[in-house]
Amino acid sequence: MKDYVMGNGAIALGALSAGVNLVAGYPGTPSSEILETIATYPHDGVHIEWSVNEKAAVEVAASASYSGARTLVTMKQMGLNVASDPVMSVAYIGVEGGMVIISTDDPGPISSQTEQDTRRFAEFARIPVFDPSSPEEAFEMIQDAFEYSEKYKTPVLFRPTTRVCHAYASIGAPDAVNPKKFEGFKKDSDRWVIFPKLSHRNHGIIEERNVQIGRDFSSYRFNTVAGGPSKKAVLASGISYMYAREFLKNYPEIKLIRIATAFPFPEDFALDSCVDISEILCLEELSPFLEEQLLKLCGEHHLNLKVFGKLTGHVPAMGENSADTVADILSSFLGIGKGTLPSVPTVPALPARPPVLCAGCPHRASFYAVKTATKGLKSYYCGDIGCYTLGNAMPLDMVDTCLCMGAGITMAQGFSHIDSEGLSFAFIGDSTFFASGMTGIVNAVYNEANITVCILDNSTTAMTGHQPHPGTGKNMMGNVVDKISITKILEGIGLKKIITVDPLDQKASVSAVRECIEIKGVKAIIFKSPCIAIEKSDKKCTIGNDCINCKKCIREIGCPALVAIDDRVTIDASLCTGCGLCKNVCPTGAIKGGKINE
Repeated sequence: MKDYVMGNGAIALGALSAGVNLVAGYPGTPSSEILETIATYPHDGVHIEWSVNEKAAVEVAASASYSGARTLVTMKQMGLNVASDPVMSVAYIGVEGGMVIISTDDPGPISSQTEQDTRRFAEFARIPVFDPSSPEEAFEMIQDAFEYSEKYKTPVLFRPTTRVCHAYASIGAPDAVNPKKFEGFKKDSDRWVIFPKLSHRNHGIIEERNVQIGRDFSSYRFNTVAGGPSKKAVLASGISYMYAREFLKNYPEIKLIRIATAFPFPEDFALDSCVDISEILCLEELSPFLEEQLLKLCGEHHLNLKVFGKLTGHVPAMGENSADTVADILSSFLGIGKGTLPSVPTVPALPARPPVLCAGCPHRASFYAVKTATKGLKSYYCGDIGCYTLGNAMPLDMVDTCLCMGAGITMAQGFSHIDSEGLSFAFIGDSTFFASGMTGIVNAVYNEANITVCILDNSTTAMTGHQPHPGTGKNMMGNVVDKISITKILEGIGLKKIITVDPLDQKASVSAVRECIEIKGVKAIIFKSPCIAIEKSDKKCTIGNDCINCKKCIREIGCPALVAIDDRVTIDASLCTGCGLCKNVCPTGAIKGGKINE
């Protein structure tokens, strides 16, 4: 039976077909749907979990792989930074059962802080990496990745990019799930306990092994070459290969070389593919990884081959490629006049749509309460990764810094230590608190910081698709579990002042902020209100005839439901959730209704 699924779904079905025993991950676009898809299909005998963060996910999977089980770890490229400590070490230790670590790259970047390239990390960690070009390839390639992992006793990275993750294709779903049978963990401290002597020995083994893997990859079925006999060729990977293949259908004389295994580089395959060509263009996203590998190969083998790509300015150094940009690049490289290209209808540019907090989002009310309470005071507002990053948008303008997950709490400490006169606030969500916020609060208490931690608790992991977390009371195995209390964690760390308040009650929220300002040390305000995407309300706010059209509601909070039509303030009933924040802002009481303080 075939299912029409997203690329992430194809990867999930491939893992199930490969007999995966354990799946662990942390949500992050564009990777989140992989684990979620596995959970929606029959998976008897497969353990599935949203781990508290990517580091924990890798460590859970590593021990299962030591036992001979096949394990899958999912994350986005930023999460690989969090997981780097155990990944680097398990690369030296090795595995018994296949262990595949999916790190989805995000050229653009579309929903990430950086455009980092997982292929670079694979080379750094000295472990193989697979780079699929389509959902269909990803389905098959993930199964190959498990085989290679077990053949060479190494963790393997799998690097689909956003357009592969989010494309759709018809994929054959397995009729039944048959998790791999495995013997279990065999105790052997000489193999599984990482001492310097073991690491030194294994490093040498890894370098020798990678040469063999490179030779093995030279005959890998998804490293392909087609076309010829022109003296010009194109080398491509990932989604860029699909764009190039589509364009070159009309130019069969051009050789198209695909590299699906960027590291260890399949040198024998590349050398054979470059015979009788004089110029080659490297098409890839993010870094010039393949281009550099090819240049190195040319130098070692004294090839008289001109290599073009990102390093020569023929391919953009940043951002994602598209069918149109690849067509332009190839037209220039091949000397094809624009007039010979198929005509494409001119499409008007899409209007700019900057990201904003949803209408009725409780985070808007939390930010506004802090802004109101600190008006006229010197304050630092340290944001974090999640929906609440959008608190930086005007007119709220309440995020001064945002670095990486969990950093808001520790960066607020830096401001507090170098400026004792300023007020330092850290904003973090409930899911991010569990993922990477707790150690920062321990650091703040231990090092006597003077900060107010604002935990924006909307009872979900909203930005990546409303996944559960330790505070929601359920897990990915479908079990109801005890909710882990943020309040009790804070009490255990040693905070003396913890206030829980509904941010939609603005009077109480502003009062809570002002109370914390007067207290030295580490304080916390838990702004607790559910995400409006998971708890809907049919109550709406309305504007009466006594509105003086001052537009303060629009200027102060920037809610998308507040609009000016014919220069009159209007509430869009299709967007309004009745949160009532605008009612608190209105100076004349012209706004009525809503959920709070009716």
